[in-house]
Amino acid sequence: MSNTKRTRILATVLAAMLPFTSGVAVAASKSATFDVTMRVIADCTIAATGIDFGQTGVMTGAINGSSNINVTCTNTTPYNVGLDAGTGAGSSGTTRYLAGATGGNADTVEVKLFRQSGTGLWGNTQGTDTLGGTGNGVQQVLTVYGEIPKQKAVTPDTYKSTITATIYF
Repeated sequence: MSNTKRTRILATVLAAMLPFTSGVAVAASKSATFDVTMRVIADCTIAATGIDFGQTGVMTGAINGSSNINVTCTNTTPYNVGLDAGTGAGSSGTTRYLAGATGGNADTVEVKLFRQSGTGLWGNTQGTDTLGGTGNGVQQVLTVYGEIPKQKAVTPDTYKSTITATIYF
């Protein structure tokens, strides 16, 4: 057999075997894309701790206390925190009273709540007597400064008011 004929036969055998010797058969493919999305909305959370002024007898001087309001708002979200008048009898606006717990006790104890120590009564009118800020995505601690001013003696009892802190955003 001549070299030319051998070369042709060898080329034919190799051409027939080539698809089986490449290891992986090539298949056609197509692709598609899709979006993954999420929407973040302006949002805030609020939590508060109470103020316990302790106990006293005759109120010969002011009694001070404080508590914290913890605010967490989404980044760049402006907010205002307001405090309502509370549940003490006679409370209205920023004028607040603690009421006696005993059924027949009509006495009240005046209490003042401030946005800054000793100044700026804290109320619930946005832009007037609320405390504003801007969220940064992490918890911000706002301090409530409380004062029971010197006042007339009241009936011995436990005095209380429930204040609602509201965040506007």
